[in-house]
Parts: sequence; structure tokens; C-alpha cells
Amino acid sequence: MESRAHNVASWLARHDPARPAVVDDERALTYGELDERCARLAGALAAGGVERGERVALLLGNHSIYLEAVFACARLGAIAVPVNNRLAPPEIAHQLSDCTPRALLAEPELVARVPEPPPLVLTTDPSGGIEAARAAAEPYEVTALSPDDPLLILYTSGTTGAPKGALLPHRKTLFNSLNAQIFFGLTQGDSVLVPLPLFHSFGLSILSLPMLYAGGCVVLHARFDPERVWEAVDAHAITFFGAVPTMFARLLETLPERRPASLRFLFTAGAAIPVETIRAYERRGLVLKQGFGQTETSILCCLDARDAVRKAGSVGRPVFHAELRCVNRETFRDTAAGETGEIVVRGPITMLGYWNRPEDTASVFHDGWLRTGDLASVDDEGFFTLVGRAREMYISGGENVYPAEVEAVLETHPDVAEVAVVGVPHPEWGEVGRALVVATTDRKIDFQALREWARERLATFKIPNEFQGVDALPRTETGKIQRHQLPQKP
Repeated sequence: MESRAHNVASWLARHDPARPAVVDDERALTYGELDERCARLAGALAAGGVERGERVALLLGNHSIYLEAVFACARLGAIAVPVNNRLAPPEIAHQLSDCTPRALLAEPELVARVPEPPPLVLTTDPSGGIEAARAAAEPYEVTALSPDDPLLILYTSGTTGAPKGALLPHRKTLFNSLNAQIFFGLTQGDSVLVPLPLFHSFGLSILSLPMLYAGGCVVLHARFDPERVWEAVDAHAITFFGAVPTMFARLLETLPERRPASLRFLFTAGAAIPVETIRAYERRGLVLKQGFGQTETSILCCLDARDAVRKAGSVGRPVFHAELRCVNRETFRDTAAGETGEIVVRGPITMLGYWNRPEDTASVFHDGWLRTGDLASVDDEGFFTLVGRAREMYISGGENVYPAEVEAVLETHPDVAEVAVVGVPHPEWGEVGRALVVATTDRKIDFQALREWARERLATFKIPNEFQGVDALPRTETGKIQRHQLPQKP
């Protein structure tokens, strides 16, 4: 059954129109102002030809326009497609050719990275673009939708190396927000600081959208600056903020002697955080909570600070609005306590599937359960502990890096016969890439030149930190790389 109440865009009008909603470097918006801006932006998109079910790509920085665009698309029943603005032009081109957007909302300087723009392009240029189109448009009413209508396409990757668009429905955003409300204890009196990019699920789906569902205030930072974070906590009476573990290490160095009075807790996800970091914040009177999840589901497990030291290494217990199991990958039967298996999940927080990839979608769903690809064990108290990644992903500075995707690019270089990329520990970034490269016959590889060549085709965070020449890669009899035999020590 379709209803306007199922549409995420209906959230804004539920709150006191005079309450603060979003603050960025340029403006502060109340809920009434935010709702009006979203309604007129939706009208501008409709006037430009965007219809229900069509895609709108977002190539924007951390400003209120990002959230406005997501809600404007929702009003229309269109699908917002956040694009990582750190990607190289070929990577952006691949994602846009895959989702075929009707429109692009972008920063003026980022439009040049789009080789073949869609029919409608609106930029944030003050002299025109988005604001001019919005001013000329009539407000657009919230469209009645079903809970399974898509809201977002967020791109992730798999072992094949080809980025896939996770199709995320309105009900996923609702129930993820309800989970966040439970775990974070959100009320309209809260304010969240978001120093993370909104093109990631962490910044958008875990921090920003749940806060706007609860009626609190979202404070956006265009970029991460440790000293400015603590200044903003005081200036805006921030009650919590989220960051990846590498950010919390830098934040600890600039933490003021006086504990910020407004802070209720801190939150981290994206990679494991050292227990000593948790203890260091605890000694300063700050609670550090943890979460674990993925783009296809958002947060799956939560670990409260009170259990962080006692359950060191665990990612916590499952969220309320989801069912999690740890199963044998072959039999799909539940594993015994302490036995390694794959995490599977079902419930309203899961994606619909991968955009235009029915085979990939079918491969991750099993009788309604989503296979995460993450290997873990569960103890007698129900705490999950990750033991590996079935898909070989590693996390560098909070960014997911998929070796197969990097390998596929490097292997197109004429001097490279084959390559294997593996994540290795790094003191600052958590993990970085190491590329083991086999040269083509009679070739000697200039690794610095290879690095520069890769920089034109890959985002910087995906480029291996280290390149090593090897005579051959360890393989099985069927030709698969034996990754467990690759050197993974620093």
C-alpha cells in the first residue's frame, strides 16, 4: 500500500518548523526552512524532467544541499545516487553509466570529472544552477510510496572488482534510523557533528538521517579538522559525533583538557578500534561506542562502551530491528559458540538488491537472508567477533578497498602480467595496500611510474602504499590466487 507516510521526505514536516535542523559553513536552517527548500528543489528537478524512479547523481561536498537533494529526490520518488567525490574520472564515469542518471547535482569544480554528463546538470554556483532553478520552481508535494520503493543507490564493490550499486529502500532508512534511535538514545534535543563525507553510508545513513528523523540538529563539516571538531562541539552544544578509528587517534591528540560538557558519547565504525584508544577516551570521561555494518544493511551490531574492554575485539550484539545469524557457509546451519561462520541478516534494514545485477543479487540472498561475506564467531552472550572477510576487503583510513577492483586496473598496464593486492597493517591508516606484481616478459617495472599511472585511474586511497616485484603468484590447481600465502606482515 502506498502512502506519503512511507516516504522519508515526510519526516521533516513532523517536527517543529522553528527547531534547528541543519548547520553548515554557509547557513543554518530550521526544519521549516529545510522542508521548504527540499520542496522547491524537488519542483526544480521535476521541471527539469526528473520523474519517479529516475536517478539523480550527487557530486557534492558536505553542505546542506546534500541533505536537501536526498529529501528532494525522495519527495519525487526519484533515487538519489551519492558519488564519492574522491574517485578518478574513469571511476565516476563507470558509476554514472551504470545507473544512467537523469540529472546531476554537483559542485562546479567537480563537473569536469564527469566525461558524459546526464541531460540535466545543476551546480552549486551562486550565480545560477541549483539556486536559480529552485527559486523559479513551485513546491512539490510528497509522493505517496510503498516501503519498498527505492531511496538511494550507494556503490560498493565485491570480489569481482566491479563496483555494484546497492539499491536501498525507504523502509531500510526508516528502520536503520529506529535502530540508531535505540542505540544512541536520540531525542530532538540532540545535535550530531558530521565530519565524515555524506557520500558514505556512515555520514549519511548512520549519523545524519537518523538525527533528522528524531528531530535533532545536524552540524556538517566540509572536511575533517581535529581542532575544529572540538571547537564545534562547544560552539553547537554537540551531544555526539561519529568518526572512523584513524580520526579518533588524531582527535585524542587535540582533545582539550576540559571535557566538553554537552557530549554524551562518541561513536566509531568502519574498522576495528584499538582497546587502548577506548581506554584513553574513558580516562578523559568520554564514552566511545562502536558499530559494525555494511552499505547493504547499515549498522548490524553495536558495542556499548561498558562492554568494549570486557569484550575486546568484539563488534557487539545485533541491533533491535534485524535478525542476525552466524552460519556454516556450506550448510547454512547455525555455528556453535566460538565456531567461525558467515554473518547473515534478514529484516527491514536490508537492501533490495544490486542495481541491474540480478545474478549478483541472487548470489547474496539465501531464503530471504542476506549473506554479508563477513566471517565471525558468536560467544555464549551473543557478542559477534569478526575473524576475517570472505571478500578480501581491507579498510584504509575508514575507506573500503577491494583488492580485485585495484588488481583489475593495474593489470591493464602493459608492463604488468599479473598482480595481487593485499591489505597490511599500518600505524596511522589501519591498513594499506601492498601490491605484488609480476612483470610481463622482458619488462622491468618502474613502480613510481606505475603509481602515477594508477593515480589517473583510481582514487588515491585505493592505490597500494607499497609495490613489490615477484616472479610468480601462489595459485591453486584451478588457478585461483592463494591469498593466505601472500605476505601480510608490515
